[in-house]
Amino acid sequence: MAEISVPPPVAELLALLRGRSAAGDKPLFVGIDGRSGAGKSTIAARLAEHLASAPGPAGAGAGAVTVIEGDGFYAGGSAAAWDRRTAAEQADQVIAWHGQRDVLQGLRTRGSAEWHPFDWEAEDWDTDHVPLAPAPVVAQVARVVVLEGAYSCRPELHDLLDLRVLIEVPREVRLRRLLEREGELFQADWAARWAAAEDHYFSAVMPRGRFDLVVGAPSW
Repeated sequence: MAEISVPPPVAELLALLRGRSAAGDKPLFVGIDGRSGAGKSTIAARLAEHLASAPGPAGAGAGAVTVIEGDGFYAGGSAAAWDRRTAAEQADQVIAWHGQRDVLQGLRTRGSAEWHPFDWEAEDWDTDHVPLAPAPVVAQVARVVVLEGAYSCRPELHDLLDLRVLIEVPREVRLRRLLEREGELFQADWAARWAAAEDHYFSAVMPRGRFDLVVGAPSW
């Protein structure tokens, strides 16, 4: 079997996880945070891939890692309701972090958790009615549990996270990725509507000094 190359930011995170795993046999709970377009989901996926194939304490086959997608906890709401909020209110309310707490606590205490994620395919997703997917997501605890997504390392979750990771890349790289992924209309809307919340969160709520590890994401 050909050896899978490990991108530098994933290698940094793997090394830290192996060090933490060697110190005990309890599952490690990791938050992977960062601005939109930073590469959080990609790094989480690469991390899961390498953990699943790696020997030793931090890797034990397919059950080595559980990844929780933060986008599934989007709190919903119409554009008009969003625009009435201050940047601080937006950062506080954009993600249903109480639900994330419930999931992390369930995995820590019971070894399993179940939730209905936000339904991004619903026709009425951009309204004050919050559509949830009819089928629940069921997760089991693993040696490493990753919560990935913007706002995933917020202070209200710190007691449930063993490691807080910030993915940090230049603004122009993020905007290029967003443009390629979502198109020009989305990019214009993001700058006008969503960036202020991230600016507040990553400057006043979770500046880089509050993270355990800060890594950059390469151009995949």
